[in-house]
Amino acid sequence: MPPDDLTPSRLTGLSEAEAARRLALHGPNRVSERRTRRLPQIVLDALREPMFLLLFGAVGLYFAVGDFAEAAFLFLGAVATIGLGVAQEARSERALAALARLAEPTARVIRDGAERRIPAAQLVPGDVFLVAEGGRAPADAVLLSGDVLSVDESVLTGEAATVLKRPDPHLAADRAPDPPGASDSPWLYAGSLVARGQGVARVAATGKATRIGAIGASLSALTEGPTPLQRATRRVVRQLGLFAFAVAGSVLLIYGLGRDDWMAGALASLTIGIALIPEEFPMVLAVFLALGGWRLAQKNVLVRRSAAIETLGAISVLAVDKTGTLTRNHMTVASVWRRSREWDCAEGAPGDPEPKALIEAALLASAVRPLDPMDRALHELAGPGALGERVPLRSFPLRPDRLAFIQAWPDGDAVIFAAKGAPEAVFDLCRLHGAARAGLEAVVADLARRGLRVLGVATARRAHDHHADPGDEAYAFQGLVAFEDPVREEVPPALAAAQAAGVRVVMITGDYPATALAIARRAGIGRAGGALTGADIAAMDDASLREAVRGTDVFARISPDQKLRLVEALRAGGELVGMFGDGVNDAPALEAAHVGVAMGERGTDVAREAADLVLLDDRFVSIVSGIGEGRRIFANLRFALAYLVAVHVPMAGLALLPPLLGLGPVLFPMQVVLLELVIDPVCALVFESRPASRTSMRRPPRDPGEPLFGGRRLLTAAVQGLVVLAVVFGLHLLLLEQGVPEAQARATALIGLVAANLGMAGVLSAGAAGADARRQRPAFGLIVLFAGGMLAASVWFPSFAALFQAEPPGLLAAFTAAAAGLAAGLGVGVAALLQEGRFVRRRAAP
Repeated sequence: MPPDDLTPSRLTGLSEAEAARRLALHGPNRVSERRTRRLPQIVLDALREPMFLLLFGAVGLYFAVGDFAEAAFLFLGAVATIGLGVAQEARSERALAALARLAEPTARVIRDGAERRIPAAQLVPGDVFLVAEGGRAPADAVLLSGDVLSVDESVLTGEAATVLKRPDPHLAADRAPDPPGASDSPWLYAGSLVARGQGVARVAATGKATRIGAIGASLSALTEGPTPLQRATRRVVRQLGLFAFAVAGSVLLIYGLGRDDWMAGALASLTIGIALIPEEFPMVLAVFLALGGWRLAQKNVLVRRSAAIETLGAISVLAVDKTGTLTRNHMTVASVWRRSREWDCAEGAPGDPEPKALIEAALLASAVRPLDPMDRALHELAGPGALGERVPLRSFPLRPDRLAFIQAWPDGDAVIFAAKGAPEAVFDLCRLHGAARAGLEAVVADLARRGLRVLGVATARRAHDHHADPGDEAYAFQGLVAFEDPVREEVPPALAAAQAAGVRVVMITGDYPATALAIARRAGIGRAGGALTGADIAAMDDASLREAVRGTDVFARISPDQKLRLVEALRAGGELVGMFGDGVNDAPALEAAHVGVAMGERGTDVAREAADLVLLDDRFVSIVSGIGEGRRIFANLRFALAYLVAVHVPMAGLALLPPLLGLGPVLFPMQVVLLELVIDPVCALVFESRPASRTSMRRPPRDPGEPLFGGRRLLTAAVQGLVVLAVVFGLHLLLLEQGVPEAQARATALIGLVAANLGMAGVLSAGAAGADARRQRPAFGLIVLFAGGMLAASVWFPSFAALFQAEPPGLLAAFTAAAAGLAAGLGVGVAALLQEGRFVRRRAAP
């Protein structure tokens, strides 16, 4: 590529047609595909579950005694249950695959002369792309131009030290790449992190042809471990499984030793084991987390770690950036100030020579191809082509001890330095003191009180270029540039919604305190206590800071390293913290927060990798909506698990009580399989999409230490199940006392149990959502029809009734059982909702 092609106005890159041809030739820019669970693996995992081992044990017993029809039905029931599990797992995998596509990295590429952002997978050899501080190189490439580009290649070298890169637009095509870690090399390698600077590069290799691809690195091999909820659920299932096997073994001994009927004892013990093991728990949890992440993505909140879904609804403090989160992140130059006079720039650049000279100096201190919103605003104000074909000699980025960006420009044999940055840093460069500095600080304070972001501008001239740092030059102060970034229209109502939900919002910014407070007031943040500054924080010990953050909502002039101290102070005060960040230096604070939130549009790769959630649109309203979704997911999961416990109690009771009382069995494995075929879709389809309560965002966050399913809720669910058991088993005993044949009484009990399950699910899945519950009706209606059809076939269709060892009961008995079961199910469902309301009111009480 010839050198004049590197000027910003003449970068053309590949055409879209040529890029498409090369993509077809070289394939996508991926090291490897994301690993997914294939159908055979899902089936094998399902077959290892205790539930299916027991089912196949029952199938074997029926075959052994010659009951082939029963064995075939059980086998088909097991296959159907596995099919449901596989379908739900496949649905989860599709949701995860959709999230993975959303999470794919992107690249800023030049094609057909225009800059655009594309998925990094679409990069091809020969593409010209832009890199900037905080981003990762998306492919192996040659650096064509850049300024002070410092790169961390530890992903390839294992050495954390950064190396400097030197552009080489004339690199020979046949030159072998330099090894990773080489200093002053023009080569960038896929996966390496740009620690400082920005530049333009040309792709040399993609996908498996890259250096990281050649050594077999596979990001897809990094699998996410189980979340705390998943671990807790698996532990509960294992414990209940051991309990189920113990009870089943006891029943086997009762039948074998007490009645000398080992075969009947084996069937009874298998029935009890199947009824007691809540094998739906892990599957339901996996479905909720996967689909919950997918639903959050629809609200522009991308979940990178599933554990964040469990925590999202419990956030009590949101620490947010100002720029781009609360504001539009589209800076405009509001006014310029020079030599004691201010010019309004709302209608464009003023025509007077004084402001024009200031704007030109500020433009010289801005990136040629701007990434920073304020640099973009200056380019927009100056108009296209304001710099022509001019290219800076070099750039000097901000440093902690010099918060000003400086660029060197050729002027014959001399060099002109243009500086732009924090006013106090520019005042220091200009050696301003005393009354002159105090007067300028008063102007800055006045502009800041109006909510404007203020930068100082200065220039210096050096007779000869000797590459020394320009910080010691004698700078001449040129003036002040005031930028405006209006608050987003949706932010005040979103903030009000967060505060109504008991979520405190604090703003952290690098702006002046006056600017920060002005923006905070417009957004609806802040208390009478004012702002806490970075200087204040630096002077405090940890105990003092912990006390100070309790009464402060605005933090100004904060450096990135102080964000970590703020997060730790909030956490130490008992808050559950959600932290926003977008820069490289925000990564420690994002890691330290309970929920780290990175910006998807302007955030760096490092910030996104450190975060739990990524806002795809960088809007504060999205995270508030996400908190509501997190609360809905958690509440629905709690209802689903409560329902599972409640329906397993009567199933286990109907399997356990008859042998203890010397009665014939009420449930056989076939009936339990029928009930399992109803339970799984109810939980996965109905409870997962249950609408949020209208009061969910008018309640305080739940206690983060509160378990998903604590002892009180477990006891409540067990009592609800016992009520259903009492109704159904009581009806069964009543019919037996009246001389009703055992087969008819068994069928009546099954009708009552199914009706109770459906009644309970109908109430719990609709909840108190009112009209919103109409979303549930189609799915629940299909489940009712399926359950009713299966029940009718198992009782009134002779061939099926024989399999279930049931006889059709009289219409009055069937109607009574259905009504009694439905009433019991509706009653315990309503009681569960009322109990949940008491939990909520108790939590909300001061």
